Amino acid sequence: MSTPQRPTPDDAVEQEASRRSRRAFLTAGLASLAALGGWRWLATRPTDDGALWPLRSVLDANGKISREFLSNADLAPVFPRSRAKAPRVNGKLGLKSPLDAAAWQLQVQGLGPNGPTPVRTFSLADIRALPRVEMTTELKCIEGWSVVVHWVGARFSDFVTHYQLASATDLAPYVHLVTPDQQYYVGLDMQSALHPQTLLCYEMNGQPLTSEHGAPLRLVTPLKYGIKHIKRIGSIAFTAQRPADYWAQRGYDWYSGL
Repeated sequence: MSTPQRPTPDDAVEQEASRRSRRAFLTAGLASLAALGGWRWLATRPTDDGALWPLRSVLDANGKISREFLSNADLAPVFPRSRAKAPRVNGKLGLKSPLDAAAWQLQVQGLGPNGPTPVRTFSLADIRALPRVEMTTELKCIEGWSVVVHWVGARFSDFVTHYQLASATDLAPYVHLVTPDQQYYVGLDMQSALHPQTLLCYEMNGQPLTSEHGAPLRLVTPLKYGIKHIKRIGSIAFTAQRPADYWAQRGYDWYSGL
């Protein structure tokens, strides 16, 4: 009669590995089914401003947290002017129509207790009359690239104060900026609009803005991604409701903070 062989340590290891592999396979299978079910549920949800509403809710929650922590003391890093370079020409939305820069005017609509106020018109000279601000900050694209740029312009907050638009900021939590042809538009929360590094810019790297970079006037707000840095501003409106935003309508974060 042969004597039964005792399991070797290697046999025990192999049996344990087999048991764990089966368990891992079952766990992975159940997780995959759960994920598939979750995705099917998510895919059937209605959209909200360009994104499925559960995703939009997450984006808005992140934006709310960012706004609560944002203050005028939170500044984007500044760099030596020697590091400034020309950013790539990225995006021509709102720039395709011919524009006579000399005849350009900025249309601004405030908000009063009884609703929108009459539209006021400003020239580039009106913007240049405000205190000149220079800053060298990093322009960050949502595509993943970044570049240091030297900007010159007027603080948005100075524009609001000097031209007595402050009453609009008391009533309106949002600002809507649109190109003259209305093909590109962004929304800003008022806190970001009044941040000391949010500029109405008319020069870049020591030269007047070129058409492809937003002449005659563009927005620069370095605590946000470049999709908020609208070029060739044609109109500004102060509003009580969160305004439409071109890329948010296509599923991106409305707040777009860094």
